[in-house]
Amino acid sequence: MANLKASKKDILVNARNKKRNQHFRSKIKTLVKKAQAAISTKAENSEALVRDALRTIDKTVTKGVIKKQTAARRKSRLARALNKAAQA
Repeated sequence: MANLKASKKDILVNARNKKRNQHFRSKIKTLVKKAQAAISTKAENSEALVRDALRTIDKTVTKGVIKKQTAARRKSRLARALNKAAQA
């Protein structure tokens, strides 16, 4: 256990940030899975689901949960899958 006051505060801050990060990471995973499922079944609302997923990915970057390049890669994969399904 930490002895210094600053160290104790760091433990609390880390716990708070971990909880926030887990929330956003799981939200991203859920939305991406839903969007991919909609794309593969060619659902009519797939474009809206992809848009929601992209918006959430952008929000997590601004909050510092995921890195900028990770977000760009995930967004690119989703957009590429949507465009491929639209062409077919």
